[in-house]
Amino acid sequence: MENMVIKERLKKLRDSMKKYGIDYYMMPTSDFHNSEYAADFFKVREYFCGFTGSNGTLVVSLDWAGIWTDGRYFIQCAKEIEGTGVTMYRMADAGVPTISEYLHDNMTKGQVLGFDGRVIATSLGLSLEKALEDNEISFKYDRDLAEEVWTDRPQLPCHDMYVLSDELCGKSFKEKLADVRKHMKDNKCKAHLLCKLDDIMWLTNLRGNDVECNPVALSYAYMTEDEFYLFVQGKEVTTEVMDYCKANDIILKDYHEIVSFIKGLSNPGKVMCDKKNVNYTVFRTLQDKTEIADVKDPTALMKAMKNETELKNIREVYLRDSAALVKFMYWVKTNVGKIPMNEYSAAMHLDKMRSELPGYIELSFPTISAYKANAAMMHYEATESDNAEIHPEGMLLVDSGGTYMGGTTDVTRTMVLGPISDEIKKHYTHVCMGMLRLANANFLHGCYGRNLDILARGPVWNMDMDYKCGTGHGIGYMLNVHEGPHNIRWAFREGMEDHQLEKGMIVSDEPGVYIADSHGIRIENILEVAEGNCNSDGQFMHFDQLTYAPIDLEAIDTSYMEKSDIKALNDYHAAVFEKVSPLIEEPEIVEWLKDQTRPVE
Repeated sequence: MENMVIKERLKKLRDSMKKYGIDYYMMPTSDFHNSEYAADFFKVREYFCGFTGSNGTLVVSLDWAGIWTDGRYFIQCAKEIEGTGVTMYRMADAGVPTISEYLHDNMTKGQVLGFDGRVIATSLGLSLEKALEDNEISFKYDRDLAEEVWTDRPQLPCHDMYVLSDELCGKSFKEKLADVRKHMKDNKCKAHLLCKLDDIMWLTNLRGNDVECNPVALSYAYMTEDEFYLFVQGKEVTTEVMDYCKANDIILKDYHEIVSFIKGLSNPGKVMCDKKNVNYTVFRTLQDKTEIADVKDPTALMKAMKNETELKNIREVYLRDSAALVKFMYWVKTNVGKIPMNEYSAAMHLDKMRSELPGYIELSFPTISAYKANAAMMHYEATESDNAEIHPEGMLLVDSGGTYMGGTTDVTRTMVLGPISDEIKKHYTHVCMGMLRLANANFLHGCYGRNLDILARGPVWNMDMDYKCGTGHGIGYMLNVHEGPHNIRWAFREGMEDHQLEKGMIVSDEPGVYIADSHGIRIENILEVAEGNCNSDGQFMHFDQLTYAPIDLEAIDTSYMEKSDIKALNDYHAAVFEKVSPLIEEPEIVEWLKDQTRPVE
């Protein structure tokens, strides 16, 4: 983007800042609900500085502008903001101030910090209040300055909502609402404000299409002891949704009325609200109106513990999804070097295969297709114009998933396409060992993911190596592919969402090795938490596999494996063939799968 375009936009922004008495204006990367993916409407930071990465915060004063981003984007950001007059600040680098520190050191007494409070997390807003208290800084958070400057701004996402049947969900909205109201009563609250989109969708048994790869509608929910208000865009309410809401005593309100609704509340009593999941504007408005009980949204744990109907449907969906992945792996390994193939075209081929499965809704995240050294970048995404050609050598890592009527999937396989080094085989074998050791864990109820992470990470640590991410995350039911409150990771930070592993939770198991400029390996299965034996020592738990796809034996060196590891691999492969082969009609693929799942010694 031409730097003069950015400079002109910043000039217009500064004119608006002067108009409203704002000295510094802050623009993060977020929508009104801190969703994982921000729609084009919310890309204000990108519009005013040109940086297109997924994480960054732009701060502008009347004579300066700075963009803060993390190590994934240092090179990209520097390139995209060149010549714009915007300074890059490398987050977490030694000597680089945080945004709070910069503002504290540069804002003078009595100045005004502005931002659209709807896109600022309450935690950030409150931390800024504390950091700038000594400067006597005032906040102006009720105005989105982009509205006046960005004349061709994309529309706010607005798509038809739809209803899921109680039979598909296993529990009706009214049954779920009754459970939430019990939590309200336990916390001595008269009302509950819910702002997290996937929680609202799960609670109401509604779905939407307003966030990329997340089947959710932009919404807020406010419930009392006898009323339930749902704030959505009127154009999204179909006749089916309208009838459903009437039948379930859901009072529909306009999405943009949430602030005025809160201001108009009369003697609401104490309101339950999770400070982590509400934006600064809504939180401050509610705080000015009444007493808030800062309580974790009860729906988070309720939706994480899948009921028997959800689990039954999830198991079936994962088998169909696994069969599609097997067909894709066959296609890649038998066609590489024979037909033109690149990272992007391979991803599109898999996406098309998924789209043809029964009940397909959308991808659960953009497919990651990374060849050779590109696989060492965990957040790599090939595009139609920027991708690597795939040849019959090295490895291809593909991380992918879909949302269907009945479940949301996520799976990663790293496939051998030709000659690989002994070092790569060593790395691959240890990753495989870690994945299966965690999957076969037997543990006592009460364990957290951090108690089990060593099982997956241990083989990698034994090579004096590590992967800079967690081992596992929760997965929604026809909802977001990343879901809490549980996870599997060894490091725990203050304030991090976490919960002990409970029956019915779904969690990923994805250890890896990432060697810059060389290769990346990830093997990811999805596991269901299940109950095992119960005796005088307590309730034992284990995992049941949901993912059934072969692990590439061409990269396995059994000399690194214990007998138990070899047995675990052979047992898993026997289950893959038994469960998936009946779903594959092509005899040649069945024969290929039989070979791919053969026992090893």
